[in-house]
Amino acid sequence: MLRKLTVGLMLAGSLTALAGCGDTTGQRALSGGAIGAGGGAIIGAVTGMGAGTGALIGGAAGAVTGAATNKSQINLGN
Repeated sequence: MLRKLTVGLMLAGSLTALAGCGDTTGQRALSGGAIGAGGGAIIGAVTGMGAGTGALIGGAAGAVTGAATNKSQINLGN
């Protein structure tokens, strides 16, 4: 159980670092949501939460993170 939690936290941290791509707030929120949903599905499957639930949580968190950052904080390009 501890191993699954550790893997989940590591992946969540990685997703937060990659949350926003794009120049505008809308682009960053959209890409952050997509990245978060994909990563959340993996985390959900690994931790036993379920891929769908993980995708919903990860997508929401990624979209918020992408919208809350700006190009000077994280710049992964268009």
